[in-house]
Parts: sequence; C-alpha cells; structure tokens
Amino acid sequence: MSKYAELPRRSPEDIAQALAAGDRLDRSDLIALSSYDTATLTGAARLVRDRRFGNQITYSRKVFIPLTQLCRDVCHYCTFAKTPKRVEAPYLDLNAVLEIARQGAAAGCNEALFTLGEKPELRYEAARSWLDENGFRSTIDYVVHAARAVLEQTGLLPHVNAGNLEDAEIEQVRRVAPSVGLMLETASDRLSGPGMPHYGSPDKIPATRLATLRRLGANSIPTTTGILVGIGETPEERIDSLLAIRELQAAHGHIQEVIVQNFRAKAGTLMRRAPEPTGEELIRTIALARLTLGGECSLQAPPNLSPKILRGLIDAGINDWGGVSPVTSDHVNPEAPWPALDALDAATRIAGKQLTQRLTVYPRYIQDHARWIDATLVGRVLERSDVRGLARESMWRSGARTSPPLADVQWVAGGPRSSSHVSEPVRSAVAKGMEGALLSEAEVVSLFEARDDDFAFVCQAADLLRRELVGPTVTYAVVRNINYTNVCTYGCKFCAFSKGRTHEDLRGKPYDLELSEVRRRVREAWDRGATEVCMQGGIHPAYTGETYLDLCRAVKEECPGMHVHAFSALEVTQGARTLNLPVRSYLKKLREAGLGSMPGTAAEVLDDEVRAILCPDKLSTQEWLDVIEAAHEVGIKTTATIMFGHVDRAEHWARHLLRLRHLQIRTGGFTEFVPLPFVAQEAPLYRKGLSRPGPTFRESVLMHAVSRIVLFPHIRNIQASWVKLGPEGVIACLDAGVNDLGGTLMNESITRAAGSQHGQESAPDTIEAWIRRAGRQPRQRTTLYGAPPVEQVKASFDAKPLTSIENTPLRRSYRTSIPIHQQHVITT
Repeated sequence: MSKYAELPRRSPEDIAQALAAGDRLDRSDLIALSSYDTATLTGAARLVRDRRFGNQITYSRKVFIPLTQLCRDVCHYCTFAKTPKRVEAPYLDLNAVLEIARQGAAAGCNEALFTLGEKPELRYEAARSWLDENGFRSTIDYVVHAARAVLEQTGLLPHVNAGNLEDAEIEQVRRVAPSVGLMLETASDRLSGPGMPHYGSPDKIPATRLATLRRLGANSIPTTTGILVGIGETPEERIDSLLAIRELQAAHGHIQEVIVQNFRAKAGTLMRRAPEPTGEELIRTIALARLTLGGECSLQAPPNLSPKILRGLIDAGINDWGGVSPVTSDHVNPEAPWPALDALDAATRIAGKQLTQRLTVYPRYIQDHARWIDATLVGRVLERSDVRGLARESMWRSGARTSPPLADVQWVAGGPRSSSHVSEPVRSAVAKGMEGALLSEAEVVSLFEARDDDFAFVCQAADLLRRELVGPTVTYAVVRNINYTNVCTYGCKFCAFSKGRTHEDLRGKPYDLELSEVRRRVREAWDRGATEVCMQGGIHPAYTGETYLDLCRAVKEECPGMHVHAFSALEVTQGARTLNLPVRSYLKKLREAGLGSMPGTAAEVLDDEVRAILCPDKLSTQEWLDVIEAAHEVGIKTTATIMFGHVDRAEHWARHLLRLRHLQIRTGGFTEFVPLPFVAQEAPLYRKGLSRPGPTFRESVLMHAVSRIVLFPHIRNIQASWVKLGPEGVIACLDAGVNDLGGTLMNESITRAAGSQHGQESAPDTIEAWIRRAGRQPRQRTTLYGAPPVEQVKASFDAKPLTSIENTPLRRSYRTSIPIHQQHVITT
C-alpha cells in the first residue's frame, strides 16, 4: 500500500520535505495523492516549485509561424489542421515566414515557434507537389530551410514543433533550432481506438511519440513536451503519462519543460460538444504533475486558455507561462487571445512572483551548451542570454554609445515599488550585509539574481551603506594611462589589446615605447594637472624585471611628484621570475624605484573554473591573491577589480567578492573595488561565438550594488568605469552604492581596443557635471584618496588638448626561453 494512502493524511510540508529528501512517488503514491484535497496538493506543489525555481515565473516572447496547416493526422479536437481546399497555399512561402519573424524581432521577441501539421506530403498531393516544385524532399527539409533563414536574417531563435522525427531529421533540426517541442498528449493507447480522439492519427500513437522523445534525448536536444487534459483520459491515465515523461527525463535529462494544457472544445470538430475540464481539475492535474516531476522540469500552463484562474495556476506549482506573442495569435487555439504582457505581469505579481523573460532553450541547457546546443548555434543563443541563461532585458552593450535601458533601473533611487514584493532570500541577505556580516555564497548569488523590486531593494541598501561610509562626495583622479607595449606572450581569450604574431587583424600594430616617449607623456600629463600615471602593458617576452624598474625610475626622474600606479600581478610575477627573485623581494625593489600602488587587474574572475576558459596559462586564483597579499604586506596599496559578463556565472562573482573580502580583512590593502563590465565587440572569445556580449545593464548596476553590500565595511570605495558604462551608466550606478568615478584617463587604450566607443579622456569639468547631475558633490583626489596639490587641480581645469601620441614600432624580438606560465611563482 502507498504510504500516502495511510491515515492521517500527510501535510503539504511533509510531502514536500519527503520529496526534497529523495522520495520518489510511484504510481500507487500518485493515485493515493489524487484523492487528497486540492489545498493539500497545491500547497505541497508550491513548496516543491519554490525550492527549485524561487520567486520567478518565466515566459518566452515569441512569434508563431504556421509553416503548414496541412496534416496527415485527424485528431478529433483540432482546428489547426485543414485540407488543401481550405488554405491559400500548402506551405507558407519564405517571404511570408521572414516577414512574421521581422515583425517579431521589431517587437522584442527572441523566439520563432514553427507550428505545422505532420507529414502532409504523405496524405496530400498538393503538399508533395509544392515541395517538389520548390526543391524540398520533405516538410522537415523545408522547416530546416525556413528556420535557418529566420535565424540568419532576423536572429530569432527557432523552436520547432515538427512532430515525430527520425535520427537524421533530428540532426538536421538540431543545427538550426536550439530546442524542439513534441507534445506527448497522452500515453494511453485507448485514446487511439475507434471513436476516440486520436483514432486515424498514426503519429499520435503513444509508442511512436515516446520513441521520438527518446531519440531527442539520445541526440541531446532540449525538448518541450506535455499532456492534454480532458480529451477523454482517466485520472490514472494522466498519471501514467506524467510517469512516462519522468522516465524519459531520468534517462536523458532533455525534458526542459512539461506543458499541462487543458482541452478546449472548438466548433467544427468532432469533439465540439465534449465537456472541457474544470478549473479545479486542471489545477489538481498541475499539482500532481509538479509532485511527479519535482524540480527536474519546468512546468507550464498556457495563460490564454485559462485567463480567469491565473492565480490558481501559479498556486498549483507552475513556474512558466510558455510562449506569449505580442505579434501573432495562437494558431492552435485562435479563439483564445494572448493576455497583454502588462496584464500577465500584474497577475503574476499579485501571486507574489516576478515575471521574467526566458529564451526558447532553458538556462541549464545554455550553461551546459557544449552538450546540449549545436556549436553553430551557441553564439546565437549566448548573444541573447544573461548571466543566468535567461533573456537579456535589452540589447545594451558595455562600451557602446547606445543609451542604457534606464527603465530597467527606474526604481533604484526611490526603492522598490512595494517592499512587500521583496523576496525573503534577498531581504535576509541584505539585512546581514548591512550589519557587516559575512554572507554565504548562496546569499550573494541571490543578490546577483535580483530583479524588479528585489533589484531596487538591493540598490537602495547599497546606497544607504555608501552614505554611511563615505557620505555624499564622489571622487575622481586626474590620470594618464601609459600602455608601454601591446605585445604579449599570453593568449587571453577576452583580450583585444595585446598583439602577438596572429593578432594584427585587431586594432593597431605591435609597439614597444621608448623611455623617452614615456617621459614625454609623463611631463605632459603633469602639466595638464595629472597626479597619477597608470602604467600597464602586455607581457613582452623581452621584458625583464629591470624593464619595470626602469619605467618607475623614468617617471619619478621626470616628475618626482607624480604617483606611479602600475603593473598587474602578472607583470610583477614576470619581473620577479626574470631576476630570479621572490615576488616579495621584487615588490620591495619596485617600491624603492618609485612604485606607489598597483592596479588590481589580471584578476578577471577569481575562480579557476572561469580562468581555465579565459586565461588558462595565466596566474591561478591563488597565485593572484598571493601576489596581491605580498604587495599589501610590503606597503603597496592596490585596487581590486573584476572583469565580468562573458562565460562566468553568478556563483563565480560571489566567490570573487568573498575572496576579496577575506584578503581585505587580513591586509587592509585594497583602496577600492572596480567592476569592469566585459566589452565584447572585439574580444576574440566573443568574435568566435563563445561568450555572452558582456553583462546586461541590470547586471552591471547590480555588480556595484552587491559589491558595496558584500564588502562592507572593509572596502570603502566602489568605483564605476565611465569607459565601460558611459555617462548615463555611471550616473545610474551613483544611486547603487558607487562613490568614485576613477580617472580622467588620458589616452585610455585597452578598453577602446576591445570596442568601447566612450572616448579616451573625460575632462574634470565633464566628470564633475555627471556627478552634479546625480545630486552629489564632486571632489578631485589623489590615487590614495588624499587631496591633490591646489596647483594641479587648477591645471587640470585649464589643460590644453593632448598632443598626438606616437607608439614606437616594435623592434625587439619575440624570442623567449622558458614560457612564463611554466615557471614557478615564489611569493616569499
């Protein structure tokens, strides 16, 4: 006997807890649970859903493309399928397909759903003739052709509902569509018998349907399936159908979404008078589906088919609304219009959830794209993906001149629209952070995933901490960047600045500055009011530790008052190795030669899982931390950075911040934290379609806000990069915990090489105007946050235009002995 048939009956909490502990419901368990009251079933389903999917209900913004309405099947409830006499043409021609797709792209859609009848050429001569005349062997052949055209000409991601497929057809479809759909509808053979809804429909035979679903799993293609409720099946048959889907998921892991769709009686069909399932019947089936599937799959109910019980559907355990189109109707259920997205958002919010747009392929499959997505499609999918694998809110790119989507952050300054809509995980994590307590990795991740009211709440909290720690002043420095060489022996996949033998197709030619040119730039910078030169370059194979010492000496000899902020941890490591010195000893030499502080670059993301992709031959996470800690110990302050928004995930960002926090507590040597949104345009990794196009604007603002909370009170200053974010972006960040805008950056070149369009210098009066627009007080500072000499401040506002720079063409050999990354790092 099932344990769920025992009396007294189990509570929702008991059921959910048993499932969380690994309990797997069998058929007898589910039959027993089906006799429970609705409140108990839905209560347990909600708990299971919330544990896995949290506070979000997703949907896909899409267009429907009815490629053909001819079908060889005769399902007794269907109005989509028509005969040749009732359609204008057997197939939608390619121009019409592309016109629909272009309308969808203009309306902000990400998905093109191809709906069609199954194998019409096997029944209708008209279909066979059209395919022959247009050079296609089959309907699937045309689907693939049309999907490829939509993908290439509009960028929309195809989702193909093409019926049963053989392995060769799946291989074709997989190359043009990152996901497919195939409704199981029912696992009951009885419904294919005489007088039943699937009689005369060979493609609806359950064994045929299940065989295709297994093939899709074996071919690693994310798949949407589901059941149709109310077509004459019994409650036990519904359970059998759900168990069949669960078995498929257990075998292959490819079922990304299960639809629980209610039958709608339609005029003109054999089932026009058949009773439709009640709302409660649908809700109970959804709850049983959630308890059957647990958190393994997303669970969807189409909102247009049950518009009066949307709250009930959410409370029953769904976490997805499916596809909603602002352009096209639901061609399968044309009598049921889509709800307006504003109305759907409001209904979702009333239920205490957040509506979030996803792509046609679900996040976990995007994050494991090497297995699940054809290599030719990965770049297309990542282009539209945020850090979680959900849809980007806009096409904003860091470094681009396009205005940021300020609507995404419209509630930052005023806080959330309603504090009651802030989720408990975010509220709890923020409360801990504001007390200066250490957050767990999971708590930091919850902050990075904040949206809507959660997002506003996080940003408002960060701004409160900023006021408490540093007040209303926003600082900046007058700085000249000197990148002495762009030659580098490393092949970091994110870098468009460094030049080796194979990189001259990117911006600029290889160069190696003469010290005389370095001195000239230092003198000009001082005369223009600078108090700092920031010097970094590639890892030139001919450079030794003496090279970096000479650079420091040259600056101090030319302008003794100029602060030298220079050399990444990687450059310090190279210099120490070439002189056969421990890193700490070499750092002392650099300090004696004039080094005042170090930039916290070469950190990228401090997690070796990410570094193995971005920069596998570079310093490891621990090596970077060791070098920076050694610098702090010998009295050299550093900044801390993160370069984010490429192949990383929120948990990597969390680990990065927590590692910085731990180091700061030990040494106190970080002057500021500088988030650097990945500028993708010219980066090799992005150009090869292997990374996202940088963070979203929401993610960029959040990085500043979350870092303020996580690092409080140990790192006082959070800086925003105007080169990466542009003026509107940094002004938004000033409401999210930021108190510093970095430097004026004469001759900034590294970010511009990656494709940034925000220029190479912003004058003091420009930066101060941004700060005042945000209602804050500007103050010029030195590198270490002191007051610059009065005469330098005055000179910075009276500066003449920069003279043109001359980069000394490369003369030194590329020859090197032992590859740097194969040598040992000595920090003591």
